Amino acid sequence: MHRPIGLRRAIARVALQAMLVLALAGCGGGGGDAAPAPPPPAATRTWMLGLSAFPPRPQVADVLRTIDLASQRTELLIIHEELPWTHLLAGMSADAIVQRDKVDLVGYARVRGLKLVFVFDLDDGLDRAKEAPQLRAAGRSVTEPAVQQAYRSYVLAVARLLKPDYIGLAAETNLIRLAAPAPLYSAVVSAANAAARDLRAAGFTTPLFVSVQVEAAWGLLQHGPYVGIAQDLADFPFLQMVGLSSYPYVVYADPADIPADYYSRVVGPAALPAMVVEGGWTSATVAQYASSPDTQARYMARHAQLVDSIRAVALIQLVFADPDLAAWGLALPPNFEIFTKLGLVNSDYSAKPAQAAWDALHARMLVPDPPR
Repeated sequence: MHRPIGLRRAIARVALQAMLVLALAGCGGGGGDAAPAPPPPAATRTWMLGLSAFPPRPQVADVLRTIDLASQRTELLIIHEELPWTHLLAGMSADAIVQRDKVDLVGYARVRGLKLVFVFDLDDGLDRAKEAPQLRAAGRSVTEPAVQQAYRSYVLAVARLLKPDYIGLAAETNLIRLAAPAPLYSAVVSAANAAARDLRAAGFTTPLFVSVQVEAAWGLLQHGPYVGIAQDLADFPFLQMVGLSSYPYVVYADPADIPADYYSRVVGPAALPAMVVEGGWTSATVAQYASSPDTQARYMARHAQLVDSIRAVALIQLVFADPDLAAWGLALPPNFEIFTKLGLVNSDYSAKPAQAAWDALHARMLVPDPPR
């Protein structure tokens, strides 16, 4: 396994310092002991770490415990979710919904020193070919101007009441374009651009982004050639950052197989900062994807190399604790299974090897790049 880039450089610097000390000691003249070599410089990272508050069970105590444990090993809290369409379209104000559902939770995280990333999902987060489940249930569509206006109102309410540090106005846009009907993708483009204009007109200067799916950008999901994200950059001209979504275990058998330019090739043409806003590696075999706890831990080190290669702003994983599916008691889509073992801990909060690997990344000194 490759050592992280920062560690290789630290080793090289220490070796050079030791050689210099020995050379000076051999020059004579002083007769005393040589000064000891300075300690090796600490490994650093440009990227903040982030997790969500998604709990293993739908209980307030679990939400609070998840935030408490996450805050010990992150700088960011991410809220990444579909909109509360049912209440928005029933006439409840966006401000009232955000006040009811989010203000206390975000305040709890802020007290623990966490910054906030908020990502809006405009379609079905588990099936990019479809409208959001609540819209389907209501017989509505994001292609409707009234539905787009509800989204725009909700975005403004989140910005006013929660004051996110980063806002993602849509998620996995390239995968939506690949999988969904053209009118649905066009509606996502229209709504996100309108929301960006709304935010700027209201005086918000929060960095804005959409996320792209890395495996789709490489053509791996569609078993085709490399595609890139040029279309996304053209369709969302407000971008100040690129969000990355990556679940490489669905295409690679081992973390060492991931190409060194896996991220840099995707974001390079954008000449914009980037952050990983979702992803991970399963700790167990799910569906046809074989893995283990040790493989997941090795992915953490490999992932650090990838985010180092683009001097990322953040590395965010949505899931801290595996969900306890029995406790949720939901009828889940078939593909949900492949996302159930991504946590750093099990559903009882017992640590996997990945937690120690993550904590080692957190121990690296955070030295953010200056704004570009």
